Amino acid sequence: MTSKIIDNNSDLDLAFSIRKEVFVEEQGVPLELEFDEFDQLNSHSTHILVYFQDLAVGTGRIRYVEGQGKLERICILPHYRQYGLGKLIIQTLEDISIKDDAYKVKLHGQEQAAGFYERLGYHKASDIFIEDGIPHILMKKELSKK
Repeated sequence: MTSKIIDNNSDLDLAFSIRKEVFVEEQGVPLELEFDEFDQLNSHSTHILVYFQDLAVGTGRIRYVEGQGKLERICILPHYRQYGLGKLIIQTLEDISIKDDAYKVKLHGQEQAAGFYERLGYHKASDIFIEDGIPHILMKKELSKK
């Protein structure tokens, strides 16, 4: 299991195909809502891929909003969800945030995944809200300087 920062359009296309399979096909998010202005290289977002046995199976991105890292578009292909890759995605994005001197992070976690984020040190910071037709909750965490 490894992760890498995306630095070319070929890898970015891989991330998009993972997101399309998970969010659009599996969860029913409309295609036009899944992709946005932050989905380009050098668009004030850093995108990552995670690999299982040399196969790209998960992705996520981070961008900065009001001085905080905002973790977004976190997903793993269905057959690879039992290997701890979600934790690797979060840790990689948190490490990027620390490198960029942003020690507060937040995310809009799907309600069904709140327990996963809580186990990684996030706390609920809002009531449940609907985003792209799915119940979400704002979650926050303060990171430690390494």
